[in-house]
Amino acid sequence: MATLTREDPAKVGASSAPAAVRLEHLVKRFSGEAGRRVARSGGTPVAGTGEVAAVDGVDLEIADGEFFSMLGPSGSGKTTTLRLIAGFELPTEGRVWLHGVDVTQQPPFERDVNTVFQDYALFPHMTVGDNVGYGLTVRKVPRADRERRVGEALEMVRLTGYERRKPAQLSGGQRQRVALARALVNRPRVLLLDEPLGALDLKLREEMQLELKAIQREVRITFIYVTHDQEEALTMSDRLAVFNRGRIEQLGTPADLYERPATAFVAGFVGTSNLLRGEAAKALVGQEGLFTVRPEKIRMAERGATVADDEVGADGTIRNVVYLGPDTRYIVALDAGTELVVTQQNLHTSSMEVLAAQGQPVRLVWKRQHVLRVNE
Repeated sequence: MATLTREDPAKVGASSAPAAVRLEHLVKRFSGEAGRRVARSGGTPVAGTGEVAAVDGVDLEIADGEFFSMLGPSGSGKTTTLRLIAGFELPTEGRVWLHGVDVTQQPPFERDVNTVFQDYALFPHMTVGDNVGYGLTVRKVPRADRERRVGEALEMVRLTGYERRKPAQLSGGQRQRVALARALVNRPRVLLLDEPLGALDLKLREEMQLELKAIQREVRITFIYVTHDQEEALTMSDRLAVFNRGRIEQLGTPADLYERPATAFVAGFVGTSNLLRGEAAKALVGQEGLFTVRPEKIRMAERGATVADDEVGADGTIRNVVYLGPDTRYIVALDAGTELVVTQQNLHTSSMEVLAAQGQPVRLVWKRQHVLRVNE
């Protein structure tokens, strides 16, 4: 695969180079009809101003060469933050820095970034080669150099030989690769990707997740990826930020956020999690507060089975069974007065066997270390 020349971020010390992107107390408010749209999407009204905050005080640093994801539901502020980095929106407050340069007031074309959108925005009347080379043509790059760079970009996305085809002759996945090649051919230092796989079917989306990560490792460009799909974010990211109501709820590696969620929102949005509160928390954990335990951390045993000193045991009855092929999801009503979701792999059981489990009495068992306290 062809590569773009970039300094290896693994060889750059933290003190020798500025962050690829630094956001300082970034705020974006809207008013009027735009504000009402943002409010309907989950934005936060600003008391006494008639404005609604889509982004509400975001501080963030993204390292050079990092694959960074912004994860959150619709209206959480992740796409607006991406547009502020790109220059498509100007902040109400705060600053945007790219590689140590304050670009807060710079227009998009003066920023060393490119953006890949969900709809790809390819020119239907142009060939693949012309689409990929369009930016180079606008910049009046000599033809020979342009053709060479277009060839390198298409090789990166494994579309060598497709130069003369039109977008209509390509599959959805191939069009996505063309859009990616068009963004990479200009050799940006930061590539912004706004839900680029959203229009693809599940199988192709999963394949392209791995492709995108492989391409990012080859070109060693900072990728900032916006998605509402937690599996995408966990699969591809070096680090990710979970957004909620215009703010970052938690920032860290995929393992950090999944294994050690800081809030109930993160626990529920990044994967599936059980929340224990009130009397159920006191009965099962022995403490007051809000706690979480992942469904796959729980195993099912016979009702009344003995548990080890480092384990918790809770009796209940299987209320519902959802067969998912590789694994099965059990909803168990506990005697303690709450319900827990349990996920188990179907290693030695058939669909008929797992579905027959509905109504059976069981004991749920999990390690005490897997119960985590979280904030509301």
